[in-house]
Amino acid sequence: MKKLTILLLVFLVSPIWAQKVTVSKKSDKIKGESAEGYGTTLEGKKEAVMAAWSKFIKDLGKVKSGGDYQYIENPVLGATVYNTGIIYATTTGNGDEEKAEVWLGIKSGEWTVNDISLVEKQLEKLVYQFGIKFYRDKIQAQIDEGQQALEAVVRQQQRLTNQNKDLSIRLGNNGQEKIQLEKAIEANKLENLVLLQKIENNKKSQDSVAQAGEKIKKVIELHKDRQRKVN
Repeated sequence: MKKLTILLLVFLVSPIWAQKVTVSKKSDKIKGESAEGYGTTLEGKKEAVMAAWSKFIKDLGKVKSGGDYQYIENPVLGATVYNTGIIYATTTGNGDEEKAEVWLGIKSGEWTVNDISLVEKQLEKLVYQFGIKFYRDKIQAQIDEGQQALEAVVRQQQRLTNQNKDLSIRLGNNGQEKIQLEKAIEANKLENLVLLQKIENNKKSQDSVAQAGEKIKKVIELHKDRQRKVN
């Protein structure tokens, strides 16, 4: 019960508001050269954002790391493979804070002039898509945690129900034994009181677990609703 209560408390204090992804244009300097791109700030530890970001950009092409940046060669944007030009990606933020920024950009001098505007639009779209995916995956993890907590409650409830049946059977047998064993009546009375108390405690435990289950169900629905509202 103590472990279940701790899990319930952790789950209930999780934030239930929906995050909104905002993408903005941002310039940067890469090896002294200007790069134009788009970034978004996300709520999450830098390590978690960086891990998700690195996984996301692998689908864009061949990724190499160098310094604070990752380089994507022969990028695939939309249905187009670009044989010239490099996309630069980075994640910035303080490891102790719950915020981190991801950024995608290009150096215009490395691209064909006709491709630049198309590529920049794709970069803005990709950054937005990542932000949406990051939040939805994060919320899904909370939903999964809630589901695990609910399953634990259900198992506990079933265990208590079975225990109640067992105690009830034992109480019935005790009643028969009381009739048949007059010589042991004093000992029988004591056992009867103990079993009644256990049944009472069991009923209280069942009520407590049932209430916990209902609370978790409500919070899961709030998380699902928040997930649907991510835009």
